[in-house]
Amino acid sequence: MSNRFSDMFQDADAAFDGKYSEELKELTGLSKEEVGSVTPDNSDLKIYSVLIKVVEKASKDNTSKAQLVNDINELGEVAVKIAKKVPSIAALFI
Repeated sequence: MSNRFSDMFQDADAAFDGKYSEELKELTGLSKEEVGSVTPDNSDLKIYSVLIKVVEKASKDNTSKAQLVNDINELGEVAVKIAKKVPSIAALFI
């Protein structure tokens, strides 16, 4: 019988071994203070959580750089500001 979390582990492996694995590692390495500095309320932490999921999916699905930038832009200005705190993601916006 398989572990009920095995699919989650497989998804995580796929994301952290995928196209944007370094970007994802840097993004998840941001401190709460770094993320919290973007806006004065707590919405930035919620958006940060969604941003991580977007980059995980892009990494796992081998999404193009242009599509990843588009997806981040769709999350809004706060997500873009958080994403740009990661140099390798910021470089995608140039």
